[in-house]
Amino acid sequence: MSNLTKKNILNLKQSSTLVINEKCKKLIAKGKKVYQFGFGQSPFPVPEKIVTALKDNAHRKEYLPIQGLNELRDSISNYLKKKTSINYPKENIVITPGSKEAMLLLHVAFNGEIILSAPSWVSYEPQAIIGRNKVHWIQTTRENNWFPTAKQLEKKIRSLKKKNLIFILNSPNNPSGTICQNLKELAEVAKKYKIIILSDEIYTDLTFCNKYESISQYYPEKTFISGGLSKWCGAGGWRVGFFAVPDKLSGLLENIKTLASESYSTVNSPAQFAAVEAYRGDYSEYKSKTVNILRSVGNYVYNNLKSNKVLINAPQGAFYLMPEFPNKKYKSSTELCETILDETGVAMLPASDFGFKPKKMLTRLCYIDFDGTKFLNADINGKLLDNKIIEKYAPNVVEGIQKLSNWAKNL
Repeated sequence: MSNLTKKNILNLKQSSTLVINEKCKKLIAKGKKVYQFGFGQSPFPVPEKIVTALKDNAHRKEYLPIQGLNELRDSISNYLKKKTSINYPKENIVITPGSKEAMLLLHVAFNGEIILSAPSWVSYEPQAIIGRNKVHWIQTTRENNWFPTAKQLEKKIRSLKKKNLIFILNSPNNPSGTICQNLKELAEVAKKYKIIILSDEIYTDLTFCNKYESISQYYPEKTFISGGLSKWCGAGGWRVGFFAVPDKLSGLLENIKTLASESYSTVNSPAQFAAVEAYRGDYSEYKSKTVNILRSVGNYVYNNLKSNKVLINAPQGAFYLMPEFPNKKYKSSTELCETILDETGVAMLPASDFGFKPKKMLTRLCYIDFDGTKFLNADINGKLLDNKIIEKYAPNVVEGIQKLSNWAKNL
């Protein structure tokens, strides 16, 4: 590793999503009222049967295989086959401590360059830097739902002159909360130039239209899929993720396994046994109810925030929105977010953390500052929830959005 690359790694900052969470906790400890719209942690409890499975396997202390528990890999293989109709055999699946680690290992194992579209999750670019892979950005627009067009992707690939490339796609998207509506067209371009796609599907079970769509369905031969329990299952702290690798890229899988053996050795055993229950059990009712709550709260925020002072796309999945506050008052989205936090107590992340230029007045708003257990136990039906229910079970969201909306009127 060159000194320059080493310097780049040492100059990396802590993940902004984790930093905002800790900053909010400190402000709250000092007595400040904070609306925590900055950190994307599921508010819902882990389903009881999965918790029981963890308890029942707490005695497991043995090291499991580097690639992961056989039963778990088999259950994930079946889950992906059912969802995507694509066969990723258990031999092609590796269990990792969260999907974040899976992607980091791919960056380290991969020798090439990375294509990202703004907005992209905060860790993609730092991970590429750690893996010594150069990043190339595509700037997207609200009109295309914050995803690149096929024409943009092809233009970027052609400009890079046949380099070994990975294009990272995340749908539903963090930070925009939108879904990619041109997967087939993007897949056709990727296939034409034989590039690799990393499909980050950590939020796919939180798609509001209840349709799981994966780009692997159009380009299975060179599409990786990453996923895990953090978002749909509420088990972020358990750190159980997976990586599904197509047959044609089995060489990279071997490299990833080697890196795993020299870093974390194996994912913790009790959580792996519990994850078998998560992927084999029927949690459709739990998913349906949590998705309806997120969809309802997301729509409430959207309807109460959008105005001629706040531009925003409707929520389609996950638990994010990406409002824009067009103005010439602030020099950067970071300054904008700092001012909003100081003057209203609303904590959000600046768009510059997600690949946009600093002067783009966009922020990421995460609308899950509520007690997910109480909300989940409420007597609610499958329809879009009315405002009274949201006001009762998500008062912090309601109050915070009111403050943010009032603040924006003075821009």
